[in-house]
Amino acid sequence: MSPSASAAPNGRGTARVGSARAHVAAVPDVVPAAGSHTHDAEERTRDRVLNAVLEHGPISAAELGDLLGFTPAAVRRHLDHLARSGVIEVKRVARAGAGAGRPARRYVLSSQGQSTLGNDYLDIASVALRRLEEAAGPEAVRQFAVERFADMERRYAPEIEQAGPDITARAQALSEALSRDGFVASAQSLVAKAPLPAALSSVQLCQGHCPIQHLAAQFPVFCDVETEMFARLVGVDVRRLSTLARGGHVCTTHIPTGRPAAVGTSSPAAPVNPDEVSNHLQERP
Repeated sequence: MSPSASAAPNGRGTARVGSARAHVAAVPDVVPAAGSHTHDAEERTRDRVLNAVLEHGPISAAELGDLLGFTPAAVRRHLDHLARSGVIEVKRVARAGAGAGRPARRYVLSSQGQSTLGNDYLDIASVALRRLEEAAGPEAVRQFAVERFADMERRYAPEIEQAGPDITARAQALSEALSRDGFVASAQSLVAKAPLPAALSSVQLCQGHCPIQHLAAQFPVFCDVETEMFARLVGVDVRRLSTLARGGHVCTTHIPTGRPAAVGTSSPAAPVNPDEVSNHLQERP
């Protein structure tokens, strides 16, 4: 979830990993001579590894090597450097069909790594929203979140409508729009095969970066309002499975594809009953 990359009040997100040297320079791997071409090449390669972990994580060292064309020794050297710096971390993920086998080691961006990406002014925004909540109540904070996401919904709606009635196509269009705004999004189709009913098919919409993760951890209503916006845009009820703000490695939204979308029903910033149960509470780290 993410109405802004630099601060809650500003609209469009612009998250980028940038240069790894800005994040990991405090943990030197090899100290080269000044102006060394080898050092620059190492930094560029490390940038590629960091970006790949952000975009594809959780991802194994072997998968990174295949993706980037690196040898196992080379990719592990860069991963070790980034892990020592604290910008990535290891997640233990159970292997599919592996029974009681040892979970696989997969890499994701750490909380420290996430915090380096576009979180300017979040402390100020946090204090301001806390004061707003004290003065006018929780509904005032919700209304603020609704207004912040309204601009995003207005920008995204025409593009998603062009994708037509197919829910998968609409989810893909939403993913592409989010990625352009810096949210490192992806949409993976999960097709239910017999004997499972086709109605169980879905798209998992993932966002690898949350520009206001720290803020959303204090005010989960931002995640709720974003989820409501996604539902209106794709035209079906959706469910937030995990959020970075609650400790997940990505923000994941479950989008069922077993029934047609209600095309043309998106109404930006539609009022929401504040007494409804928050779907932000269903978390899976």
